[in-house]
Amino acid sequence: MKKIKGVNDFVVKFANVNGTGSASANHLFAKTIFRMGIPVSPRNIFPSNIQGLPTWYEVRVSKNGYLGRRGGVDLMVCVNPQSMEKDVASVDPGGYFLYDSTKPLPTHLKRDDITYIGIPLTQMCMQEFEVPRLQQLLKNVVYVGALAALLNMDLSMVKDLLADQFKGKEKLISSNVQALEIGYQYALENYKCPLAIRLENGNADAPHIAESEHILMNGNTAAALGAIYGGATVAAWYPITPSTSVVDAFSKYAERLRIDPGTGKRNYAIVQAEDELAAIGMVVGANWNGARAFTATSGPGLSLMSEFLGLAYFAEVPVVLINVQRSGPSTGMPTRSQQSDVLAAAYASHGDTKQVLLFPATPRECFDMTVEAFDLSERLQTPVILMSDLDLGMNDWMSPPLEWDDKYEMDRGKVLDAQGLDEAEKWGRYLDVDGDGICFRTLPGTHPDKGAYFTRGSSKNEMAVYSESGEDYVQNVDRLLRKFDTAKTYVPTPKTHPPIEVKKPKTKLKIGTLFFGTSASPSYEAVEILAEEGIPIDTMRIRAFPFHNDLDDFIHDHDLVFVIEQNRDGQMRQLIMNECQIAPDKLTSVLNYSGTPITARAIAGKIRETLNTHSADVVALRPETA
Repeated sequence: MKKIKGVNDFVVKFANVNGTGSASANHLFAKTIFRMGIPVSPRNIFPSNIQGLPTWYEVRVSKNGYLGRRGGVDLMVCVNPQSMEKDVASVDPGGYFLYDSTKPLPTHLKRDDITYIGIPLTQMCMQEFEVPRLQQLLKNVVYVGALAALLNMDLSMVKDLLADQFKGKEKLISSNVQALEIGYQYALENYKCPLAIRLENGNADAPHIAESEHILMNGNTAAALGAIYGGATVAAWYPITPSTSVVDAFSKYAERLRIDPGTGKRNYAIVQAEDELAAIGMVVGANWNGARAFTATSGPGLSLMSEFLGLAYFAEVPVVLINVQRSGPSTGMPTRSQQSDVLAAAYASHGDTKQVLLFPATPRECFDMTVEAFDLSERLQTPVILMSDLDLGMNDWMSPPLEWDDKYEMDRGKVLDAQGLDEAEKWGRYLDVDGDGICFRTLPGTHPDKGAYFTRGSSKNEMAVYSESGEDYVQNVDRLLRKFDTAKTYVPTPKTHPPIEVKKPKTKLKIGTLFFGTSASPSYEAVEILAEEGIPIDTMRIRAFPFHNDLDDFIHDHDLVFVIEQNRDGQMRQLIMNECQIAPDKLTSVLNYSGTPITARAIAGKIRETLNTHSADVVALRPETA
């Protein structure tokens, strides 16, 4: 049997039971690899109940710095009998299967093309520890110890991290270290260590990670910090997975950074509303009153917030919404990731609406784009929706440290102060004097007798006076469309990369790929896989809606364009066709909507399959290998 080999380049997957304390042990494993200077990308795949159902934790180790999912499993650590049959089947040929050998492995779970590593986890814990709860919890630490020997991990570093984790709880440190050493010694005495897949301390920068110093951070925490640094003082929300930790983190940082140094009073307000409708209503009111306010939600909340988003769009009130997408529709799969709110967010509310969307791909962009969202929403006087997802929001990602320019000043947009009102020859709340569709506004209490107007969601004229005149209505909504066109000059531009040079291309077609958000990392990797096979592909990462004119140019400059996204209906493809007037046959969807993040292998496979249908232009390619 040919075994999988690799140094700092493999996938480990843990199969556990939710609620058994495995998460902290698995995170310890990933964090140790990160501390060793090796690029790592962990993902927690968990059920929406409290305990009892299968949960998985996947760790991608990549010397090249690929942070997306590759696909396939090289080493499975399975301690859950419920999912064992599925877990055995998921291991790539030549891979490894580590299991609890306290009980014999059923015959039907044995394969000839993988290596089995049996470790009596339960038996050892029952012999060494008396407390039943500890026996259950420390079983997870025992397999981390075994992995330390099998994969050549730095055991002293694992112990240091354990000490950090239980700082102030010294009684727990000794039992955890004991469990770690039990597993380590058992693996050394019973198996050839290290395996053909192993770790070596990082000694060179990965080619796909520009900066050498990185932190592990999730997107929700980064977005919360972006709200803090972007000047937010009000958060109104209703808890919903996977966005709850955005406001939790905002609250934590606000307690440190939003306290008046002179009086000790809080300079912020956080309100847990009775539902999502009330939450967005509070945010609209706070922004209208001059505060920088935001809310965070997911798909079901976005649906409920649509009417208030329509009000903010039509009354032109700044709003920032952080939407951490999950699998829908309805309740769907609350703890699974998708990019399935694209159309719902872009056209949120009834009538003719177009909302500004930002698509972060990394925690660093969650931070930067949240700050930018507050400036954009006030500059454009409209809602701005940050389109994150569960994969980015709740999983730890390697990220360059967040940076901040202390010279930053908030862009409040066209806001008239008292002097500006006195100097204005004519002012109307919805009067466009600059031709960019953006009108001057005032904040309540700015002037003793000027600048007042009635804010309403019904039709009005340029002076904000109620009107049912068709002419006034058309003038107003056409101006809003003009403002949306102006937004193209303000939102983040797309990122493009030319194709990797291929000496003997296997296709005459000029091929491009479009992707956004967390589809980016595996898409870049898939493009490199295909380049090695002789297929050069251009890439463009979409970062905002409205779309920049560069997107239209990119599509028309290619014979075939793949749109890579994580939903069933190809929503980004539909949005591009609708907004850019692109023929359907110009764009080919590459889709994933299983709830687990898309993989590089799946993307490359779909592109191969499609290109093979263009037999007149493409040389047949070898099939995907494991």
